[in-house]
Amino acid sequence: MNLPLILASAAPGADIPPALIAPFGLLLLLIATMPLSPARVKHVWDHYYPHIAVGLGALVGLYYLLRIPEGGHVIGHTAAEYFSFISLIGSLFVVAGGIHIKVKGEATPVVNVVFLAIGALAANFIGTTGASMVLIRPWIRMNKIRISAYHVVFFIFVVSNVGGALTPVGDPPLFLGYLQGVPFFWLISNVIVQWLVTLALILAAFYAFDRRGFKHMPVRLQHDLESHAETWRFDGMVNVLFLMVIIGAVFVPDVFFLREAVMLGTAVASYFLTPKQVHEENAFSFGPIKEVAFLFVGIFATMMPALGYLEQHGQEFGFNRPAQYYFSSGALSSVLDNAPTYVNFLQLAQTTATAGNPAAFAAAGDNPVAAVRVLLAEKPLFVIAVSLGSVFFGAMTYIGNGPNFMVKSIAHDAGVHCPSFFGYIIRYSLPILLPILAVSGWLFL
Repeated sequence: MNLPLILASAAPGADIPPALIAPFGLLLLLIATMPLSPARVKHVWDHYYPHIAVGLGALVGLYYLLRIPEGGHVIGHTAAEYFSFISLIGSLFVVAGGIHIKVKGEATPVVNVVFLAIGALAANFIGTTGASMVLIRPWIRMNKIRISAYHVVFFIFVVSNVGGALTPVGDPPLFLGYLQGVPFFWLISNVIVQWLVTLALILAAFYAFDRRGFKHMPVRLQHDLESHAETWRFDGMVNVLFLMVIIGAVFVPDVFFLREAVMLGTAVASYFLTPKQVHEENAFSFGPIKEVAFLFVGIFATMMPALGYLEQHGQEFGFNRPAQYYFSSGALSSVLDNAPTYVNFLQLAQTTATAGNPAAFAAAGDNPVAAVRVLLAEKPLFVIAVSLGSVFFGAMTYIGNGPNFMVKSIAHDAGVHCPSFFGYIIRYSLPILLPILAVSGWLFL
């Protein structure tokens, strides 16, 4: 992602009227409620959601063109960011769809915990999106006898979000921090304990759920699963190389969309070089990526006013403690793209720190990298709070982070019952995840 583009898209010249945020709220409400509607209404939504998402986005875009100075410039930057987003998500989806991990046997609660822990580690090397796309299908297969909604939810908690909080490769906000001057290994050296504690608490909660579900199985089947050795086989190994190419492309300079061209070219090569049998065994289709593409084009367009309002009025909030940055960046990352949210709160942290020690920041001049290095020295907890808030809280809703909705769509296509938008929040995020994240923030920030 291009940092100047994100900054420009979040800071239009004219004051943003709060009412312009309404289309974004309406789109989120429709995403949340339409799957719960009566069959006839749901059928209409399934058929027309692309038109609704694009239409709401076009409404906001029209206002920007007519009423916001340099509105066309802002729209162009947002479109570029969306293209980068969907190129990464789409290419990882296609390449991961060509990797088939065959699992013989069924997973016990302990095996599931180990699998999720491995997924959390993998997210720091291939990104939360890459790890999610590669591992969600084998996760469903290894739990096929007793797969339940909580299996999908905790997978999103761990692999799609919290796991990738240690390196810039793990999640887009952290990569932006790296581009701005946060050293590559600075975060892992400063948050490893908090990451381990947060991850352990989530895995403990999952184990409690999974153990209870396991005990409800017939005793004979429990014994069979506990005594059956797990065997694994990998097909489509060429796609592991393609996966590495896509992850490496993240670091390609943003010149004439070269990075996106590499990603999309890799996806095309993967699709045609993957044996048809592998796609059939994965039940691969473009349905999930189509749904994500249309819904997120609406989300990217309608959230422009929300990000712009935050940029214009964020300093009015008076944040001066790390916990405020942690929960505030987290709250917005739950429903907004966490990358621009991270950038805005990092800027806000610099403003607050500058007020406390203007001489130190004056020495940095107009060099943004030098300013971030001063921030790391003056207020390191601010940077930790914004980083972890942006990553951890992305798990609070299906739209908090790109992989979340993709995992939900893949699971739904595989016949797994997934919680509704509100069911996800009310049954899992608020009573389970939020207290864990609050305890984590209280202990370390």
